[in-house]
Amino acid sequence: MIKSMTAFAREDAQGPWGTLTCEIRTVNHRYLEPGFRLPDNFRDLENRFREQLRKRLRRGKVDVGMRLQGAEASSDSLVVNQELVEAVNEAANQVNRILDNPAHINALDILRWPGVLSGVEQDPGPAREAAGELFERTLASLVQVREREGERLRPLFEDRLASMAEGVATVRKLMPELLAQQESNLRERFQAARVELEPERVAQEMVMLAQKSDVAEELDRLEAHIAEVSDTLAQDDAIGRRLDFLMQELNREANTLSSKSIDARVTRVAVDMKVLIEQMREQVQNIE
Repeated sequence: MIKSMTAFAREDAQGPWGTLTCEIRTVNHRYLEPGFRLPDNFRDLENRFREQLRKRLRRGKVDVGMRLQGAEASSDSLVVNQELVEAVNEAANQVNRILDNPAHINALDILRWPGVLSGVEQDPGPAREAAGELFERTLASLVQVREREGERLRPLFEDRLASMAEGVATVRKLMPELLAQQESNLRERFQAARVELEPERVAQEMVMLAQKSDVAEELDRLEAHIAEVSDTLAQDDAIGRRLDFLMQELNREANTLSSKSIDARVTRVAVDMKVLIEQMREQVQNIE
């Protein structure tokens, strides 16, 4: 299965503790490189999340972000520190007795004092449990997106592999004709130079020419690599690195085919193959 490394997923969860949002974004990278931005209360969950990522993803730069928006505080969830209020009020009265023009301190001034007003501390357990479930759900969505995006690339590979196979068949069909033409050209050169056509000399020249222009091995290897790419695309695993290697091998054989070409038609096929290989190679960079 083809899996893209570029994907994005977002999921939300709500509860008495508020609204929790998880976002996971992945882009191309040679290895798996996760990064996390978690609320302070969830920092210790990072190792657990990291291990879950390793089980589902093989490659890519992964950015995980999680935000917790607390529930609206109700009046019965606020607690006034009475001792601190009395201390602040007494301190304000002492200052007022010293000042010539004392300013009256009101209730809002005291409530703004750090530590005077606080919310009822909630148990972080439910929110942490929800964070774990939300991360699993977001990761599952991300994997589905990567698979969908990857499978959209399948027709691109299949079309180009089919075109390359046609090119190999074309060159195979041309080779007998091209070799016969080379033999004819060789005989004409001998005749033009008025060299006696010794059968042994002609045979030697033809063997040397055939060895120089024989591309049967290159065509065989091209066919084998094309079949291997097709088989690799059907594997349910991380295939990006193997495909990258196969693109290099295909390109090497196409270059050799071009260098051995003895006809413009073969050269044209080799050039077309290199264009197709480059188009596939660009897409391989985004495959897990």
